Amino acid sequence: MADATKQSIDQLKETAKAIRRLIIQITTEAGSGHPTSSLSAVEVVTALYFGGFLRHSKVNPRDPKRDRFILSKGHAVPVLYSALCQAGYYTFEQIMTLRKLGSPFEGHPNMKQLDTMEASTGSLGQGLSLGVGHALACRLDGFDSHTYVMMGDGEMGEGQVWEALASAEKYRLANLTAIVDQNGYQQTGATKDVLDLKPFAAKFDAFGWHTQVIEGNSMESVVEALTKARAVTDRPTAIISQTKKGFGILPVLEPTGDLNYHGKPLSKELAEKALALLK
Repeated sequence: MADATKQSIDQLKETAKAIRRLIIQITTEAGSGHPTSSLSAVEVVTALYFGGFLRHSKVNPRDPKRDRFILSKGHAVPVLYSALCQAGYYTFEQIMTLRKLGSPFEGHPNMKQLDTMEASTGSLGQGLSLGVGHALACRLDGFDSHTYVMMGDGEMGEGQVWEALASAEKYRLANLTAIVDQNGYQQTGATKDVLDLKPFAAKFDAFGWHTQVIEGNSMESVVEALTKARAVTDRPTAIISQTKKGFGILPVLEPTGDLNYHGKPLSKELAEKALALLK
């Protein structure tokens, strides 16, 4: 299949801004969803789809030789819908039906509704296990496909994640990259208060993974980390992406006194302010 699109850093930053605008528009229109969880992940998702790292095809989204992206933190699916819209898979009008009755753009990824979804996620902690399965299957089929799995730092408290970490190292899955979107919050509050698992890097290292810690809302850092990850050929790789929930519109959120804003869309008034900030 054709190589992935590769934009320059400046182009990627503009694409990221466009994706942020879409996230705000579709979640405010829906009146529900997880805008801030989606916003923290924008740089990584943008770099994957537009930075030349993820081979994907609008003509054949299920091409067996494709690269895979599994969004384990499925509640952040607005970032994926918005990126796919920006890439030309879907129209703005289509993704604006997010969470509406009968829409295939559900509140969590549903692979039976959309062939661009690699996994039906949302029950947290399962994505990395699915990624191990994809990586193993591609190896058995003789494909050079790479599988990326994005997890939230909150879901790292699930035991299944650590079983998958051990399995990936056992099978030396160099075609697997785990990305932890460490934005510091989960549903009920700050991760440091709910279950503080930091430092993540030391734990991944202990499981035998090649690990990097980056500033995940810096496009330069994300591109550099993804480039390094693809150069590792003897074991699975992990990127601890330290981000800020709601990145890009924090000046709009700060006056509300709620930086978590979990499962809560912006009001129309706040959305207008956020969109103005992202011009």
